[in-house]
Amino acid sequence: MPATPSAPFFKRVTPGGWAAVAWGAGMVFTALLRIRVPGQEGPDVLPGFVILRWDGLLMLAVGTLLTLRGSALLTRRPTAALTYFLVAPVIASTPLGVTAVPFAQYLAVDVALYAIAAARPRREAWRALLLALGLLVVYLAVRVLAGWPAGTTGTLAVALVALVAWLLGRSEGQAREYAERSRAQAAEQAVTAERLRIAREMHDTVAHSIGIVALQAGAARRVITTQPEAARQALGEIETASRETLAGLRRMVGALRTTEPETATEAERAPYASVPSADLPGLPEMPGLAALDRLAELTGNAGVRVAVRRLGAPGPLPPDLDLSAFRIVQEAVTNVVRHSGADHCTVTVDHRDPESLTVTVEDRGPVPGHARVSTGRGSGYGLTGMRERVAVLHGEFSAGPRPGGGFRVTARLPLPTGATTR
Repeated sequence: MPATPSAPFFKRVTPGGWAAVAWGAGMVFTALLRIRVPGQEGPDVLPGFVILRWDGLLMLAVGTLLTLRGSALLTRRPTAALTYFLVAPVIASTPLGVTAVPFAQYLAVDVALYAIAAARPRREAWRALLLALGLLVVYLAVRVLAGWPAGTTGTLAVALVALVAWLLGRSEGQAREYAERSRAQAAEQAVTAERLRIAREMHDTVAHSIGIVALQAGAARRVITTQPEAARQALGEIETASRETLAGLRRMVGALRTTEPETATEAERAPYASVPSADLPGLPEMPGLAALDRLAELTGNAGVRVAVRRLGAPGPLPPDLDLSAFRIVQEAVTNVVRHSGADHCTVTVDHRDPESLTVTVEDRGPVPGHARVSTGRGSGYGLTGMRERVAVLHGEFSAGPRPGGGFRVTARLPLPTGATTR
């Protein structure tokens, strides 16, 4: 599999970093307004005498330090960070000789408003907006009450920009919340669909077992008086089939009663995933691990070679466990064909542990010139289905990138007492 791409540059910079950049840009813009740049007869704004003194420069430095402090806190403590961002433009505006808080000094506040509105709860976002707009109102009111000139129009423009930044942040936050709810709902639907599929397969398994029980019972009834030994053997097979069916039903029903399904993690979804695969033509109606060679042959026709390795001596398995192990391998191999770009993969079936069965499917990553069947990253719900099958059998499931490249899926399925492999 290809290495996970790094985040874009704009995503790697933290909101606090962008706020610091906005403050620096505002300071540069403020300086450019107060000097003569090429093409102008003079500066757009007279610098005033305070900004040229040591106390004016000190106020600008204090405003910068407050902004940097707020930038450091914006991710962890956004409300405290916003306080620093709001105090900084008030202090920095004093030596500029302006009648309102300038737009350039409020850029960092706009960035903070956007970040808070996008990532924080609605109540906290509204509180941040009220604080930002309230500061502008208070600053304007103080100048009016003191009899000083007040830049009402400029203040309205600054407030409008702050409101737009906040609205953009809320829009992004709501879009992210909707996407998360949609992913959670889709994952829940995938789990439900997999459980229904498991239930259908269990129904077929139970019907097959009951059919065997009925046939053996009829044979035992006919020969019980003339061939007691044959009747005893038939009754023993009836007992074995009944116990295996009952154990499978208990495992399935116990797992399907769970109301909180486990879903795949983001790390598992990221490399590749798939939608649940349909049964391939040419496989048995109720396949098991014995059909892996046939699965490898059919997958080879799709352009991906599958090597099947068996460790230890295979032994009899309960029908539900045998079927689920095959389905896990089938889904993992389907992932390789659709999304990995690999030209071969390895399926390992480990029977060496007398208390569990372990199946592993791994590939070594994409091969140049070997196209993926599906170029998208997938939904991640194929992994969710595999995890659900393992959960039904009370096993352990893991999926993630291999150290040397590629991807690995591993499922460890505990064997019921009395059904160990030999």
